[in-house]
Amino acid sequence: MVGNSDFIFKRGKGTTLLIGCGALGREIIDLIKVNKWEHLDVTCLPAKLHHNPQLIPEAVREKIRTAGDCYEKIYVLYGDCGTGGLLDKVLEEEGDIERIAGPHCFSFFMGNDTFSNSAEDEITTFFLTDYFCRFFDKFVWEALGLDRHEDMLDMVFGNYTKLLFMPQVKDPELEIKAQEIASRLKLKYEYRFCGYGDFETSIKSLKQR
Repeated sequence: MVGNSDFIFKRGKGTTLLIGCGALGREIIDLIKVNKWEHLDVTCLPAKLHHNPQLIPEAVREKIRTAGDCYEKIYVLYGDCGTGGLLDKVLEEEGDIERIAGPHCFSFFMGNDTFSNSAEDEITTFFLTDYFCRFFDKFVWEALGLDRHEDMLDMVFGNYTKLLFMPQVKDPELEIKAQEIASRLKLKYEYRFCGYGDFETSIKSLKQR
C-alpha cells in the first residue's frame, strides 16, 4: 500500500530522484504517470515517520547517500514537517540539495502563499488531505490511542473547531468519509478542493536536462 512502506518507483530513464514522504507517494506517482515525466524516479520513506519527525532528517540523508552518483539531481518532497529546521540542515550538508518550499503538505497542496495568508484564521482547523482521509483510522485514530480511549477525544481535539477537507482528486467516497470523520471529531465540516497546488508546480519545474 503506497504510503505505508518504503518503496521505489523507477521508469528506467530517471535522471532526477525524488525523495518523498510516503503520505505523498500515490500523488507523486499519479502525476508522473499522467504527465509522462520519464526523467523522474521516486523513493519514499514511511509515512509513519511523521509520528517521530526528529527521525526524518537522518532518514532522508540515508536515501541521499544510497543514491550516490546515480542521478544528476536529487529533489526532496518534504516540507519542514516538524523537524525544526534540521531537515534543511541535512540537505545543506549533503550538497545544498533542494526541497519543495513550505512547512508541510497542507501548505503546498493549498498553495504556500494562500496557506500563509490564511494561517492565522485557520489556527483551530484540523486539515485533511486525501491520504490522511483515506488512512485516518490507522494513521490518526489508532496512532493516538482513540480506538482504546475514546474518552480522550476532547483532550486531543478540544482546541479544534473545524475540519477542512482539502482533496487532491474529486472522489465522492472520500468526501463522505471526510464528513464522517468531522462528525466523529465533533468538528464543523468544510470542503475546499485544492488539487495538487504548489506540489505539482514544483515537480513540473524539474525539467529533464
